[in-house]
Amino acid sequence: MTLLKAILKAVSLLSLPLIVPASECQVALVAHLQTGDTTAARLRLAWSLDPEKAPRAVHEIAYEVRVATTAQLLAQNKPDLWDSGRITSRSMNAVYIGKPLPGGTSVVWQVRSWQTWIGQPRSQASQWSVPATFETGLVSWSARWIAATPDALPKSPLGVANDVTLPIFRHTVSLRRQPSSAMLFVSGLGQYEFRINGHNIMPDVLTPGWTDYGKHILYDSYDVTAMLRSGQNALAVLLGNGMYNALAVKGRYSKFSNSYGQPKLIAELHLTFSDGTKQTIVTDENWRTTSGPITFSNTYGGEDFNGSLERSRWDQPSFDDISWANALVVSSPGGDLVLDQMPPIRIVARYKTVSITHPRAGITVYDLGQNFAGWPDVTVSGPRGSSVRMLCGELLDKDGLVTQRSANAFANDPALFSYTLRGTGEPEQWHPRFSYYGFRYVQVETTSPEVAIVSLTGEAIRQNDTQTGEFSSSNELLERIHHLILNALSSNLMSILTDCPHREKLGWLEQTHLFAASLMSNYDVEALYRKMEDDIADSQIASGLVPSIAPEITKFVDANGRSSDFRDSPEWGSAVVLSPWVAYQSYGDSEPLREHYSSMQRYVAFLEAKTDNHLLDYGLGDWYDMGPATPGYSQLTSKRVTATGILYQDLTTLAKIASILGKPKDARTYREHADAVRDAFNAALFHPATQSYDRNSQTANAMPLALGIVPPDSRTAVLNSLVRDIESHGYHVTAGDIGFHYVVRALTDSARSDVLARMLEVTSSPSYGYQVFHGATTLTEAWDSNPDSSQNHFMLGHAEEWFYRGLAGIDFDLSRTPGEQIRIAPYAPDTPDLTIHKAAASMLTPLGLISSAWTQADGLITVEITVPPNSSAIVELPSRYEGWTESAHSLEHAPGLRLMGGRRIEAESGSYRFEGHSIR
Repeated sequence: MTLLKAILKAVSLLSLPLIVPASECQVALVAHLQTGDTTAARLRLAWSLDPEKAPRAVHEIAYEVRVATTAQLLAQNKPDLWDSGRITSRSMNAVYIGKPLPGGTSVVWQVRSWQTWIGQPRSQASQWSVPATFETGLVSWSARWIAATPDALPKSPLGVANDVTLPIFRHTVSLRRQPSSAMLFVSGLGQYEFRINGHNIMPDVLTPGWTDYGKHILYDSYDVTAMLRSGQNALAVLLGNGMYNALAVKGRYSKFSNSYGQPKLIAELHLTFSDGTKQTIVTDENWRTTSGPITFSNTYGGEDFNGSLERSRWDQPSFDDISWANALVVSSPGGDLVLDQMPPIRIVARYKTVSITHPRAGITVYDLGQNFAGWPDVTVSGPRGSSVRMLCGELLDKDGLVTQRSANAFANDPALFSYTLRGTGEPEQWHPRFSYYGFRYVQVETTSPEVAIVSLTGEAIRQNDTQTGEFSSSNELLERIHHLILNALSSNLMSILTDCPHREKLGWLEQTHLFAASLMSNYDVEALYRKMEDDIADSQIASGLVPSIAPEITKFVDANGRSSDFRDSPEWGSAVVLSPWVAYQSYGDSEPLREHYSSMQRYVAFLEAKTDNHLLDYGLGDWYDMGPATPGYSQLTSKRVTATGILYQDLTTLAKIASILGKPKDARTYREHADAVRDAFNAALFHPATQSYDRNSQTANAMPLALGIVPPDSRTAVLNSLVRDIESHGYHVTAGDIGFHYVVRALTDSARSDVLARMLEVTSSPSYGYQVFHGATTLTEAWDSNPDSSQNHFMLGHAEEWFYRGLAGIDFDLSRTPGEQIRIAPYAPDTPDLTIHKAAASMLTPLGLISSAWTQADGLITVEITVPPNSSAIVELPSRYEGWTESAHSLEHAPGLRLMGGRRIEAESGSYRFEGHSIR
């Protein structure tokens, strides 16, 4: 249970999960903030039980929650915000219904529960959990938005070499004594770094996250009590452009040009002193501003820093800012300020140089050994005014030089990082602050032979979501594929799910629902999905259309304003329905379904209005499938298959959502509409003579199988058609971005994991194995690792879902009824040429830890599982084994088990060890 222990030590801005001593039943409570707006009634508090200390068949029957403004009040049994009293329930979570939460402060809470278990039919109360903490947002703001110049929508300065130098701000605060509490609330657009008395207070980078700034703006909160002192204190801020001010500049790469305005800042510092008095420091015209040392910063084009322009001790109280200008109070960007509840983006790994080459005179290339998203960190010495130019890229060309062709950036418009030295005589360390890139190699050039590179490393960044899953197997290739996918995923967790960390950095929405099971098996992304669901709703237009990216930072329209397929494609826009649904399946919170229900209805109505006899026939289709031409638009599968299939999925999902929300009439209507679409799909696309769909491609047969469109009496035949096509291609995949998700689902659900296992053992192109042996360290955009395509995309990574749900056998879905939510059915290959001898996976879910591990050798198999307390699981043991026992007991007499017929067993909570003998 090492993963669980590691997770429970994690600290976020919103919660502090802790294991605490328990009562004699030895079941520890873990209290944490599950989800919700900490200033609103939808706040949900959750807890779980530690399975390491739990006996079998533990069930909670009641709980009590207490919430207070201080830990002292809880210790005195005087919760001043809420005491739920004993509530009879097995839910393991509670919706907050106490007093209105105070704004801009810390709130503490704890829980205790009553449980029963095998041998103890009478309930036992646990001890109170150690108090957990979360921060609440501001109810209202006193601060004003400030900027360096008057508001005017910037124009793209094409034709000039550099953008406008970014501003810096400072303010001096005199305190008579040290505050007992100091909370800072701040947002700087596009991004910011906040410093107090010469120190960067932020472990976070690239904050706040990207949004439609005209509708929502994220802000952060920090406890800065330890940073302040009696006497003079300096508050200092650097601003970056980010996606807020993404202007194209000649000579630097840019995907597009769009701006909400100039960089601007808002902040409030709330001080509380030991005598109870309070003081608030706000941004206003009394702050001072000037141009800073960042002379160019662009999300796409890179960043330039001129150390010779940096003012010594500018962020210290003693600095004289008399020559600086007063900041200007400016207008709000328009969006509501919302407390950012996502885990922040942070530096999560550092890569050292593994080799250095000199392909040309004056050029040095550093290989960091891993493709990742982040920036170079350089330590350099040299004369004042000399500079270091760093060109980063995923690949090298035939001459050993860095190329950015995979990111569509070329010599005339590269993405660059450059640093100009202060020339102090000491080594100077620098990395970019407000721009990042996807790369493995760094090509370095200097303007002076006296410049010496002391060291160069790479700093990888991503949203610091808690890891909740682990997978391993005995097959080295599967392990490498697993890490290939996770490395790409890690590179694209950036407050949205970006498609790539260099060329686009956009939130293409098909990934949010197609890849969700894979993502949620590995990370806790509930808060990220809440934010992305808001982004999707913000992007929806009056017609009901949901654009293919959200936030819709740029619009893919023609000269007449008409939406292209890249803006309006059903497989992408359907995220408005399917993303909240997959989040519900993993996290069990119905509030986002209710909140976005009308948006779902409007989009489905938009799609239905575009049908012809219940069929849709437009969009991008099975993007990047492997046909005879260069990947792009679907080649092997008609658009009618994926567009109509996704409409059917929207309708069936919306019917389920309506039922959950207590809308039976809506549910019935959407089921009827879905039936009509299914019948039209089969009438137009199914070929009875060949028992296949459309052009008999992998996607065309897999999608109706996975979605339940295929008539029951034809399922086996259509499955056989799918398998035959895979076999005819030598177990190579041909399905693309949309279709491969359904290939994995169809084969896993149809008990044909043997086919997927063979597909994953292929090492020739196109395949995962080819990418691995072709030198990729992250999953590539195209199956064949085409160097003209991105080398860091996770959109084809659906094998990750099979690792957990197929090979290890963990099938978890909170939308199912209790008792059916956890199913465990591991796949143990039964042919000698499939060299997988063991596999294991674990997932920390809202119910607790679920794990499954199996090992087979010499005709024997061992299957070990963990079912979380307060739950049960349906277990199906591998079919080619018999004589099963559990911990040396026959299955009939093993405590916590109930036989269901055949190899199906209901297992109550607890840990089990099954052993079986091969039939052969």
